[in-house]
Amino acid sequence: MNSLQLPPLSLYIHIPWCVQKCPYCDFNSHAQKGQIPEQEYIQHLLQDLQQDLQHYKHSVQDRTLYSIFIGGGTPSLFSAEGIQQLLSGVEQLIPFKSDIEITLEANPGTAEAERFKGYVKAGVTRISMGIQSFNDDKLKRLGRIHNAQEAKSAVNFAKVSGLKSFNLDLMHGLPNQTLTEALDDLKQAIKLDPPHLSWYQLTIEPNTMFAYRPPVLPDDDELWDIFEQGHQLLTDAGYVQYETSAYAKPDFQCQHNLNYWRFGDYLAIGCGAHGKMSFENGDILRYSKTKHPKGYMRGEYLYEEKHVVAEDRPFEFFMNRFRLLEAVPKAEFIQFTGLREKNIREQIQWALGKNYIVETHHTWQVTKKGKFFLNELLEEFLPK
Repeated sequence: MNSLQLPPLSLYIHIPWCVQKCPYCDFNSHAQKGQIPEQEYIQHLLQDLQQDLQHYKHSVQDRTLYSIFIGGGTPSLFSAEGIQQLLSGVEQLIPFKSDIEITLEANPGTAEAERFKGYVKAGVTRISMGIQSFNDDKLKRLGRIHNAQEAKSAVNFAKVSGLKSFNLDLMHGLPNQTLTEALDDLKQAIKLDPPHLSWYQLTIEPNTMFAYRPPVLPDDDELWDIFEQGHQLLTDAGYVQYETSAYAKPDFQCQHNLNYWRFGDYLAIGCGAHGKMSFENGDILRYSKTKHPKGYMRGEYLYEEKHVVAEDRPFEFFMNRFRLLEAVPKAEFIQFTGLREKNIREQIQWALGKNYIVETHHTWQVTKKGKFFLNELLEEFLPK
């Protein structure tokens, strides 16, 4: 295996508790029963990170953190003081890039203005709010604990809190949703003028409440109309689509997610968190942490670790890169996978013949047709 150039390094932190489990959610989240063990969990997160930094020291040495994402569950159930303690603990273990982006996921039902200001003081630069819809009936159906008014209040808190940026998460293709309802959600979101909007289609995931009792969802034609007209609304409002389901005002893309899609590295701490680490000697490792808080808080952090072998790397690289609408530098394929262009020439020729991608001397880029047939395009890069 050829040596690797190391990509930027991020950190994902998972906080597993939420107020109640939503029927569509397949994330590692646990409904809160009684008091959340905030202090104890923060100590475990920092011990977990310490172990990772030791374990992956040949990859981590001399690298600074490019971004941090605190996801869940509902991380905004943690106090601002707790988040401050966590972030300063992390910074004592690994240095931050001077303009690091630090995102915290928040539920509008757990938002107050003072709390947001506290998070900013703790070092958070960006908040991502799980709004999902501005229709109260749809929110009930989705098991959300907030209503439309609370969502709008939370956005107004975010605007005056001193944050550099914030994101609204919205879903479309909801149970019994009409085109008008879907577009109305978007119009209300646009009116609130967030710098970033994640707009994704509801999918029914295995082992969720919706999988056991499936709701009636819009059909493919209706979904296409929603996407096409919604995309137009967002574009007209000055948002640029840069990833399959992410839109941003210029210069407000989520840096942490960009690092994922560009095949960057990320440390991962907390229940069920997933990480990826590259090593200059050519190794790439993926790993995950113990899912359940009980095991995790016994100090059993690492659950699984595996090498990403050479045959799997083209699929892994393009599965991430082709989610982005930007061109893929050929040099990064070589630098970050340790492979040569000739390793994938046959697949590239096939994709060019299908008009799924276009090629220049330095880049590959997915076409509109390629986006539409993305699964077929990616399957071509799977090991034969």
